[in-house]
Amino acid sequence: MDTMVKHRHSLSKNQKWVIASTSSGFALENMDVLFLSFAMSSMIADLHLSGGAAGFISTITNLGMLVGGIAFGILGDKIGRVKTFSHTVIIFAISTALMAFANNIYMIYGLRFLAGIGAGGEYGVGIALIAENFHKEQIGKMTSVAAIGGQIGAILAALIAAWIIPTAGWHMLFLVGIIPVVLTIFIRKHVHESEQFLEAKASEKNSLLSDVAKKMFSTTRLAWQTLGLMIMMTVQIAGYFGLMNWLPTIVQKQLNLNVSNSSLWMIATIIGMSIGMMTFGSIFDYFGPRRAFAIFLIGSALMVYTLSLAQNMATLLVIGAVVGFFSNGMFGGYGAVISRLYPTEIRSSANNIIVNVGRAIGGFSSVVIGILMDRYNLGVVMGFLSALYIISFIVMITLPGLKDLSKVTK
Repeated sequence: MDTMVKHRHSLSKNQKWVIASTSSGFALENMDVLFLSFAMSSMIADLHLSGGAAGFISTITNLGMLVGGIAFGILGDKIGRVKTFSHTVIIFAISTALMAFANNIYMIYGLRFLAGIGAGGEYGVGIALIAENFHKEQIGKMTSVAAIGGQIGAILAALIAAWIIPTAGWHMLFLVGIIPVVLTIFIRKHVHESEQFLEAKASEKNSLLSDVAKKMFSTTRLAWQTLGLMIMMTVQIAGYFGLMNWLPTIVQKQLNLNVSNSSLWMIATIIGMSIGMMTFGSIFDYFGPRRAFAIFLIGSALMVYTLSLAQNMATLLVIGAVVGFFSNGMFGGYGAVISRLYPTEIRSSANNIIVNVGRAIGGFSSVVIGILMDRYNLGVVMGFLSALYIISFIVMITLPGLKDLSKVTK
C-alpha cells in the first residue's frame, strides 16, 4: 500500500521528520535574513558604510539565492533531496556564522553571497521533499506548515536581535547561525528519499539539463506557465519585501505615529501571515489553487489600502496582521503548485528556478518603493503594491495548468 495514502490522516515517522526538518530549515533561513535587517543600522555605523554600499548587501544575497537555487535545484534532482538539503543548510549556516568575523564590506559581500547560495538552494529541495512524501490532497497544507516555520524564525530573529545586539554587538548575533549545522545531523539520520524520487531516478533517460529545458519551456503552454509563475512569485516577493522593509518607515514619516518598537508591529504582522498560511493551505487542498489564489490576491490588493487608515498603534497592529494574512498567506501555495505542475524528475529544479528568479527581481521592490516615497504620497505607494497584486491575479487566471489542477481537486 502507498505509504502516503496509508498515512493520509496520521503522519508516518518519516513524514513527521520531513515536515520537522523543512520547517526548521525554513525557520533558520528566515532568521538569517532578518538578522541582517536588524543588524544593518549597527553595521552602517560600525563600518562607516554609505547607504548604497549597505543596500547592496541585500542585493548580493538575492543574487546568491538565484545562483544557489539553480545549482542546487539541479543537484537535488540529480543526487537526491536529502543529501542536497543537508549541503544547503551547512553552507548558509557556516557563511552566516563567519559574519561574526567580518570587519570590512568586501568580506560581508562575499559571505552574504555564499549564504544566499545556501538559502536559495534550500527552498526548492525542501518543497520537493514535502511533495513526494505527502498525498496530493495534503500538499497545500503541508507546504504552508513549512512556510510558517519561516515566520517563527522571523519572530525568533526579532527577539534574539533585541537581546544580543545591545549587549554584545552585531557580530555576535551572526554566531547564532551555526545552530543549523546540528539540524543536518538529524536530517541525515531520520529523513529518507521518497519512493517517487527513487523510481524517477531509476527510469531516467535524458540528461537533467535537457529535461529541465524540455519540461519547463518546450511548448508555448509550458513556457507561459513557467513565465507566469515567475511573475506571480516576483509579485509575492515584492509585496513581502515592500511591506516588511518599508512599512515602519512609511507609518513613522507619513502617518506621524510613534513606531519606535517596530519589532511589536513585525510580530503582529507575522502572526497574521502564519494564520493566513494555514487558511490558504486548507482552501488550496479543498477548493483548488485558482480559488485560493483568487481570494488572497484580491484580498491583498484591497487590504494594502487599509494601512492608510491606521491612526494609532492599536489599529496599526490589527491592520498589519490582516494585511500579513492576505499578502504572505499564499507563500506556501507556490511550492505546492509548482510541485504538482512539474514532474518528479525536475521538481527541485523547477521550484528553485521559479522561486529564485522571483526573489532576484522582486527584491528590487524596496528600491522602487523608496523612490515613490521620496516623490509621492502614501496613496501612490499603496497603489503600486495593489497594482502588482492585480497583475498577479490576471496572470494567474490565464494559466491553464492551474485550471486543470482545480478540476482535479474537485
